[in-house]
Amino acid sequence: MGQRKGVAILGIFVADLAFRAGRLPGIGETIAGSGFKVGPGGKGSNQAVAAARAGAQVTFISKIGRDEFGAIALATWKKEGITPRVIEMTDQPTGAAFIYVNEVNGDNAIIVVPGAAATIGASDVEAAESAIREASVFITQLEQPVAAARRGLEIAKAAGAITIFNPAPAERFDDALYGLCDYVTPNESEATLLTGITVRTADDARKAGDVFLKKGAKAALITLGEAGSYLHSASQSVLVPAFKAGPVVETTGAGDAFNGGLAAALAEGASALEAARFGSAVAGISVTRAGTAPSMPSRHEVDALLKKAI
Repeated sequence: MGQRKGVAILGIFVADLAFRAGRLPGIGETIAGSGFKVGPGGKGSNQAVAAARAGAQVTFISKIGRDEFGAIALATWKKEGITPRVIEMTDQPTGAAFIYVNEVNGDNAIIVVPGAAATIGASDVEAAESAIREASVFITQLEQPVAAARRGLEIAKAAGAITIFNPAPAERFDDALYGLCDYVTPNESEATLLTGITVRTADDARKAGDVFLKKGAKAALITLGEAGSYLHSASQSVLVPAFKAGPVVETTGAGDAFNGGLAAALAEGASALEAARFGSAVAGISVTRAGTAPSMPSRHEVDALLKKAI
């Protein structure tokens, strides 16, 4: 086998159906919205777009349906230069997500139905084993079944790839997974659920990071919204400030931007701190734009923001 390169991502694609309004309606209530858009989404696919635009060679492992939303997925990956290792199912639909976006402050609430991707199992991951073994970095989340995430992490770890586990959306899982993680990357609410420590400040994040390290992770990188992210490992404990790239339009996909940027930087050999800063810059630009995958910046934009911040 040649030298490992690039990023392999296991996750789901969903079509994002985004509705903009001043508030969510109550049960039995209909309200008027101010905007609607259909676009590519799903944490794994968004991370793949973020990493590809940041300059990484990306392979995406998933399942979709053979339908209109599946066609959006294939077109998205082709446009971004992402190599799909994807099974198309005829008896399951491609996933979809309802996204409410607050038209005033950009906050969001989301319902995800994974569709075909809900059937991803360990054997499907094994079928794409070569893509994982050849990558420098492997990343996965929890929108597909946890057994598939675990198998991907096992294969990547055995091959010597850098492993990133983004435990989102947060759910309970076997702590043995942490031993397979070079980086675990929850946000505040996910870190709170997984550690039992309420995470609001950098100090809280450090305490939660200690719990993740005790459970076996090599490093915790907890995202703290506009406060930035907190990198905690046996050798360093540091708050990585957020980058301000303009007015916040929409925060949906910011975590995916961060994770995709982190993976791309690590694949190039960046240190943990350099990669965290790079991921923060990617996220900082993404929140100034509407949408998830469409909001991901180019490498040129990220480099320009990093240069300006020095």
